[in-house]
Amino acid sequence: MAPVSAPDHEIIVVTPEMNELRQQCYDIRIAVFVSEQGFSVDEEFDQWDEDATHLLLRLVPSLKPVGTVRPIRAPNYYKLGRLAVLKEYRQFSFGKALLLGVHDWVRADAIKNGCNGEVKIRAHSQLPVRGFYAKYGYISEGDEFDEDGALHQLMIATIKLD
Repeated sequence: MAPVSAPDHEIIVVTPEMNELRQQCYDIRIAVFVSEQGFSVDEEFDQWDEDATHLLLRLVPSLKPVGTVRPIRAPNYYKLGRLAVLKEYRQFSFGKALLLGVHDWVRADAIKNGCNGEVKIRAHSQLPVRGFYAKYGYISEGDEFDEDGALHQLMIATIKLD
């Protein structure tokens, strides 16, 4: 069976002042994490959301939002979180596109901020999707842990800047 080709799409960087686009990211997260997976809306949003950059994947030319992820710059690493793709679009490898989009964003941001060599990206992966992160160079570290009522694993990738 031939792989299903992805519909035309774009990934845009959503900065904090882009309220309408940021809300589209939030709506995807609510659909996936709250409505589909049963997490509390209060736990889904945290102190980083208002000031965070998000990546938004949307179809073109319709501009329908179908996926999002939130990378955060911390003092000694980056944190990838809130990666979500609407269920009916997961067959198109949009999770991969968003993850690689984060890697590109991290490289550009790290270089802009004077980093050189390499940087670490940390992700708290739900256990069922550890293999997804592992395919892209993320390595499990430490013990599994509970986060918001679901088992997670710390996954770390090293991104070269040159």
